[in-house]
Amino acid sequence: MKEFFGLASNIIKSNFTELKKPYKLNFAVTYHCQSRCAMCNIWKTKPTNELSIEEIVEFARKNPYFNWIELTGGEIFLRSDLVDIVRVFRKYSNLYLLTMPTNSLCSHELVKTELKDMLKLGIPKIAVTVSLDGYKELHDSIRGIPGNYEKAINMFRMLTELKKEFKNLYFVFGYTMSKLNEGKFIETFEKVKKDIPKLKFNDFHINVVQMSDNYYGNSDNNIIPNKEIVAGELREIIKNREKEFGVIPSIENTFLKNLIKYAETGKIPFRSRSLEASFFLDSYGNVFPSIMWNEKIGNIRECGYSLDVLWNTESAKKIRDRIKKGDEPMQWTSCEAYQSIVGNMKSMI
Repeated sequence: MKEFFGLASNIIKSNFTELKKPYKLNFAVTYHCQSRCAMCNIWKTKPTNELSIEEIVEFARKNPYFNWIELTGGEIFLRSDLVDIVRVFRKYSNLYLLTMPTNSLCSHELVKTELKDMLKLGIPKIAVTVSLDGYKELHDSIRGIPGNYEKAINMFRMLTELKKEFKNLYFVFGYTMSKLNEGKFIETFEKVKKDIPKLKFNDFHINVVQMSDNYYGNSDNNIIPNKEIVAGELREIIKNREKEFGVIPSIENTFLKNLIKYAETGKIPFRSRSLEASFFLDSYGNVFPSIMWNEKIGNIRECGYSLDVLWNTESAKKIRDRIKKGDEPMQWTSCEAYQSIVGNMKSMI
């Protein structure tokens, strides 16, 4: 319960005052990736000198205030020390929620073993997103890996079985809408349901593809979908979602409703809480306000791994002033949107 109250306390505070320390960490643990995604160029990078486990231990020890950590990549299960990374943050932070995506291309036995080890650490909620951007032919084409669809389906089945043993596990498919799968969600849902008969609309987390120089490296890709088609698909998804109770479903429902507004206007529905409630740490130790904003604040290797040094610089303060004025990239992905939603609850009452 202490983990829940720690997160809840920070969320409540964020509605009334500017937080002095972030409670959410978006951390790209590696940029190594086996996918060949058409909407993302991470797999084209040749990462070297990524943060070592020793450096991550030092960072976690000196910054022990994260209630919510989102691990991302690349493919996170390519890190042989992934469980050690999770164990370290569990040790030093009052961690309530841990989220992570997977492309399903790593050995499923490896993923199962490592997830079991994580789930046994006592973290109240661990959420896994299985990337799936279309039916069989479409997904394999977008991801550039023949057979990727079948591996994603089998990953979902494995997680379904694992859920029977671990009640703190939460999992969904992650579907990113882009020009590459424009208008194909309902067809995808119907075809996936043939492979997973108990599938529900709630089993999908939806994002709309967005551009980023400091993360995806995809600013030159022409993959933005038609806004009317996206809005129509999102309304159909919301109409078919079942009512669920709980923290994650409530936030997700609000996220989806406002994703329609974002798709239609290109503007974020709520004031961003980047570089206040959260920030993005890449695998080299660089600190950014978000995964979408290529405005480097500094590097944790250059300040003894203490975030406080970077958090209170003049450049960081100027970034926050710009955010308050709405002068930042327009973004509405779950990495940044969720803390914007919960940090603006007062305005929704």
